[in-house]
Amino acid sequence: LLDIDKGKAKIQAKSIIDSYGVPARYYKCDITLYKEVYKIFDQVLKDLGRIDILINNAAIDSKVEDKDTEKNTSRFENFDVNNWLNEFNVGIKGTFICTYVFGSLMAEQGHGIIINIGSDLSFIAPNQKIYINKNLKKEDQPVKPFSYSVIKHSILGLSKYFSAQFAPYGVRVNLLAPAGVWNNELTNEFVSKLKEQVPMNRMANVDDYKGCIQFLSSDASSYMTGGNLLVDGGRTIGSV
Repeated sequence: LLDIDKGKAKIQAKSIIDSYGVPARYYKCDITLYKEVYKIFDQVLKDLGRIDILINNAAIDSKVEDKDTEKNTSRFENFDVNNWLNEFNVGIKGTFICTYVFGSLMAEQGHGIIINIGSDLSFIAPNQKIYINKNLKKEDQPVKPFSYSVIKHSILGLSKYFSAQFAPYGVRVNLLAPAGVWNNELTNEFVSKLKEQVPMNRMANVDDYKGCIQFLSSDASSYMTGGNLLVDGGRTIGSV
């Protein structure tokens, strides 16, 4: 596990060990910096002896309810370009650097799997109606920032590019596109609005994507590269 916050990575690693009884190591790393990723790459290779699978999951997911100033900076008209650059650096630059560094080793050894975590918003724009707060003026309404959808669309393009680049070397690159996952922090109103857009009439459960990762990480998907595993309860098929 690589994370810029070593404390959080440590907690997650312990959770994996306690829940599944498998080894889990954590490393402090800023994936937007080549030097740090190369340093951790060397350390991981030294600690584990081999690298077979890379999952690019880092992102800054700005919550629609976040308001760090008097203006709602998630709205396009108030959006801070510095926030955009920060989100892009983590979501795209970081994914590129990790893919380049770890993927190059995989290409040399003749096998490897790279899984990029996209989103249903890799394929559609966010429906801002589900975020509407009736108590707020139009200019204060929370929205899903444009940056998140743009970055998740970019992850799709990056996955396609590297799947073609690495295919001759035995390295497969695929995208997993999940939808919203239910948790206790979500309001009943929001969940109800979102469910109306999903033919299966529910959000994803926490465990709904384990099988997807197992599939993409195993020989069960041995003839799949450049693919998009879209698991969204049917949300992106159109109106319901």
